Amino acid sequence: MKGLVEQNHQLPGMHVHTIQTDKFKTNTLVLMLKAPLTKETVAKRALLPQILQSSTAKSPIRKEFRERLDALYGAMLSTDVQKKGEQHVISIRLDIANERFLSDTTPLFHQAIELLGEVFLEPKVEEKGFSPSTVENEKRALKQRIQSVYDDKMRYANMRITEEMCKNEPFGLTAFGDEEQVDTISPESLYEYYQELLKTDRIDLYMVGAINEENAIKKVEEVFSKLAPRGNEVDSLASTPSPEVQQENIVHEEQDVKQGKLHIGFRTYTTYADDDYVAMQVCNGLFGGFSHSKLFINVREKESLAYYAASRYESHKGILMVMSGIEFSKYERAVTIIKEQLAAMQSGDFTKKEVEQTKAMLKNQILETVDVARGHVEISYHQIVSGHTRSLNDWLEEIDAVTKEDIERVAQKIKLDTVYFLKGKEESK
Repeated sequence: MKGLVEQNHQLPGMHVHTIQTDKFKTNTLVLMLKAPLTKETVAKRALLPQILQSSTAKSPIRKEFRERLDALYGAMLSTDVQKKGEQHVISIRLDIANERFLSDTTPLFHQAIELLGEVFLEPKVEEKGFSPSTVENEKRALKQRIQSVYDDKMRYANMRITEEMCKNEPFGLTAFGDEEQVDTISPESLYEYYQELLKTDRIDLYMVGAINEENAIKKVEEVFSKLAPRGNEVDSLASTPSPEVQQENIVHEEQDVKQGKLHIGFRTYTTYADDDYVAMQVCNGLFGGFSHSKLFINVREKESLAYYAASRYESHKGILMVMSGIEFSKYERAVTIIKEQLAAMQSGDFTKKEVEQTKAMLKNQILETVDVARGHVEISYHQIVSGHTRSLNDWLEEIDAVTKEDIERVAQKIKLDTVYFLKGKEESK
């Protein structure tokens, strides 16, 4: 498999990554802003991209700004904020039509770079802060987003087990902060933080599509010239090392729910930057990542203990999370069976055929991800967060090279940390 070729350029204040390809009908720009995840900044970083995408100094009215996007052949602007290990990453993405498919000679890609620079560097400001009305509107929307987690009990259980498991680690924070933190943000304090972010965040710009690399880099240099050079940039670690598990932490919570949520958190002591990472990926796929996995077959199918049962591996923190929905009365049996599946992995109780099936599905999953520009950026950005270079071809070859013995060995590193069970209130009566 020949992956797309990425070229890297160091400009004052930012890193630029260009991926030239005729594969997509649109060209994509993704600006990634990375800083350590902290309690003091988490809510501000969650709110800031929403403010930036709503308007600019040149287009202070949201409707007017959206009309400008429509005029650029329906360009799409979106923002996101997420945890990657204990790094907090803001992304601002702009998808624009590939001008090669247009009948006129509009320099669309250059206009897209200009617009992205405007969104990031020329926000709408009133006096010494962002627009008070915009900040209030976006604070309300962010609080609704935070509240929505409580309505989705699977997401809620995942948030709660992470909080319990990582109480004294930055990873215990959510990507959006909490409502109290949002309430303390003022237009002035947010603008002050934004100015600090411009000087201190690690900034990466990805440009994917049918682009003229030399011209695009010149345009980026021109548009982003306001960014201050970072000097000798030292990236912070993706995460603090996971502590040794002293004893299993068991947390039960009661709410008015009809279905129990049983989430179990494990420490793998293996991250994307480690040599064992790919073997742990395959191990997770076989344990609970796919429909042929041990959790799916034994917990859901054979024992009928769960409405769903799966595992997810957070590669930059090294945490493996089992998620299942069960009847309240089946808690003890479900915990026992899940523990038995891990023990089976650790003792090598799986076949080479199952290993090969897992490897094939994992490779397909990765190839499907890079089949869209957004996915290619996501996979490439793992290397920035981890500080470890692993090309697409290297990754696929490493998967092929994983042996049954490798899986058994990395499974033995996994330690159960926390069992979290969300059950109905009537159960305690």
